[in-house]
Amino acid sequence: MAEGWLPPALNEGWIYRDRIDASAAGVRVTAFYASRCRHSPPAAWERRLEAGEIERNGQPLRQDAVLEAGDRLAWHRPPWREDAVPALPQPLLDDGDLLVLNKPSGLPVLPAGGWLEHTVLRLLERRHAGDPDGLPRPVHRLGRFTSGLLVCARRPASRAWLSALLRESTGARGGDGIAGTGCCRKLYRALTAPLLPHLALTAGDAVRISSPIGRRAHPLLGRLWCAAAPDDPEALPALSTLTLLESRPEGALVEVAIASGRPHQIRIHTAALGVPLLGDPLYLPGGLARGEALPGEGGYHLHAHRLSLPLPHGRELQLEAPLPPPLRGAGDGSRAAQPRSKAIRREK
Repeated sequence: MAEGWLPPALNEGWIYRDRIDASAAGVRVTAFYASRCRHSPPAAWERRLEAGEIERNGQPLRQDAVLEAGDRLAWHRPPWREDAVPALPQPLLDDGDLLVLNKPSGLPVLPAGGWLEHTVLRLLERRHAGDPDGLPRPVHRLGRFTSGLLVCARRPASRAWLSALLRESTGARGGDGIAGTGCCRKLYRALTAPLLPHLALTAGDAVRISSPIGRRAHPLLGRLWCAAAPDDPEALPALSTLTLLESRPEGALVEVAIASGRPHQIRIHTAALGVPLLGDPLYLPGGLARGEALPGEGGYHLHAHRLSLPLPHGRELQLEAPLPPPLRGAGDGSRAAQPRSKAIRREK
């Protein structure tokens, strides 16, 4: 598939399946869907019932009904139009098991919400159909508008191992708080809002951010990953190290090393520091989310730039995705400066 854009296209629809547990027993079908899928009010689900789109235990429902524990629901979503997205690029690496892409900003990785066929997963399935080595599947996620290195693997064992490694790489950190020997090293490039005066950073200075990440109430999604509430027992520990590369009139060019792989970690951690990604419509200073925005909305610049992966038998894979123009700095052409000793710890 040539690089460029995929035009808008109608997909073939999808079936969303749910099994009712005791907590939803006694609730009506329309109320169940309206609370679970907040993009549509109860009246919209009533119309879908009348159209025969919803089944309970394999039988079409034509009117609202009270659910019982153990019921199986299926919503047959009709085909919908998916917007244009960047096409799937040729791989940076393909060794017969691992396949690494430089994912363009705007291309979703996995089917969700309004995306089904215009996703990395579906495009890989079409490109590699009949491949004797098997289908490469993404090992981790990047946000729709995050560009850069996306690792895929054909072998299930490779996917499981790499997924755990990319999610939890805090086991062997060096003195700078970044993953060291034996762990993967993940470096991102981003533009943030102007740095706060109290941080007093100059080029090469680093800030360690250790704000835990947890789910908070959100009016459109029910719950959304944000900087965790102080009393959240389910909060996930997270660690990032932000290094200032350049101060610009509109903001700051930074490098972010992450020693964990939490949902929206860089977007949340820069916001928790008081300097959200420049143009991020979702996260506010402090790390909470705007109620009217969704995670899939763009406007920011975030790029998975470099990745070091330890491989079996002591080998290491070094990967790099070229920087998009807005994220290129005056010093590019050599590796970014290592963080100096100055560090500020931020926790919620």
